[in-house]
Amino acid sequence: MAEPVATALLQISETEVEISAIRAQGAGGQNVNKVSSAIHLRFDIAASSLPDDVKERLLALHDSRITKTGVLVIKAQQQRTQEMNRLDAFMRLHELVNSVAQAPKIRRPTGPTRASRQRLRVAKRQRSEIKSLRARVDE
Repeated sequence: MAEPVATALLQISETEVEISAIRAQGAGGQNVNKVSSAIHLRFDIAASSLPDDVKERLLALHDSRITKTGVLVIKAQQQRTQEMNRLDAFMRLHELVNSVAQAPKIRRPTGPTRASRQRLRVAKRQRSEIKSLRARVDE
């Protein structure tokens, strides 16, 4: 049961994830008070085998599911069965790690184009000419 859950380039082992079954909230009839079908998935980001840069980007996310101690908590209770909720929780973990797996592109600002510099010079020359025409005329 310790099969790794794959991401695009990363592997998250099930041994790094703590899973506990809890009772789901909300209406559900007679069964809701007897069956623990919801899943709490806890993933300690700092103690994981993820690369350091991925860990930093995960911890930098302003996500309410990440605690101050760096533990990601995912609660899955949408499905009726525990196994489906477990799969849903792993899929959500997979999506979150995938979203930060690739480093964002560094934006390098470009300089003004040759045409825009030329337009600026023409406009400056015209403005200079307008202002020079305001000067006092000597007779």
